[in-house]
Amino acid sequence: MSVPLRVGFDMDGVVADFARAFYDVEARLFGPGAHTRPGDPENEPADSAPEPEVRRSDAVWQAIRETPDFWMTLQPTEPDGVRRIHEMMLRHSWEVFFITQRPATAGQTVQRQTQHWLVAQGFDLPSVLVVPGSRGAAAGALSLDYHVDDSPTNCVDVRSESKARPILIVADGDQRAVTSARKLGIGSARTLSEGLAILEQATNARNQPKLLDRIAALVGWR
Repeated sequence: MSVPLRVGFDMDGVVADFARAFYDVEARLFGPGAHTRPGDPENEPADSAPEPEVRRSDAVWQAIRETPDFWMTLQPTEPDGVRRIHEMMLRHSWEVFFITQRPATAGQTVQRQTQHWLVAQGFDLPSVLVVPGSRGAAAGALSLDYHVDDSPTNCVDVRSESKARPILIVADGDQRAVTSARKLGIGSARTLSEGLAILEQATNARNQPKLLDRIAALVGWR
C-alpha cells in the first residue's frame, strides 16, 4: 500500500474569498467608491501605504476583529471548490490540512470558525491548523508533499524550509509573478480548479517518475 500524499491548502485567497468580505466591510463603513487594498489577513495593513489608506484599512480591520465569527461569513473562491477537495481527498486517499494565520475576531476561535465554514462548504472532519510562524516550518513539520497558497512569500518559505512542492495561485494571471515563481522552483495556477488539476495529474503520476518529471517541468517545479 502506498503512503498517502499529504496536501496543504491556505485558506484566504485559495478557498475563501477574503477580498470580497473586506470590500463589503469597507463599503459598509465608508460607502461605495475607491477600494483600499485588502492585503493579506495574515499580514495586516502595510505601513508603506499612504497614511489615509492605512487609517481606512485600520478601521476595516478593527470592524473585522469586532465582528462575531467573521471568518464564518466569507464566500468561497469557487462555489464547489471545497467539496472538490473533499472528493479528491477520498478518491486519492490524500491527507489534507488547511493552514492559516488568520487574526482572532470576536466569537469562536479562528480554528473553530474555520472548521465550521469548511464543514458548511462540504468538507467533513477538516484538519485546521492556525500557525503563528513560517508557513514553510509548518509544511516541514507536517511532512507535506504539496501546498497550495496565494502568497509568494509563503510559497518561498515552503520551497526553502520543507520538501513540499508549492503551487502559487496567481488569480490575475500576472505573467511576471508566474515567471518569478518558476525561477524559484514554484509551480503556479490561475485558479483553485487549475491547482487541483495539477495535483490530480501529479497524484496519478506519482509511481511514474518520467511522467512526474514532465509534469514538474510544465508546472515550474525543479
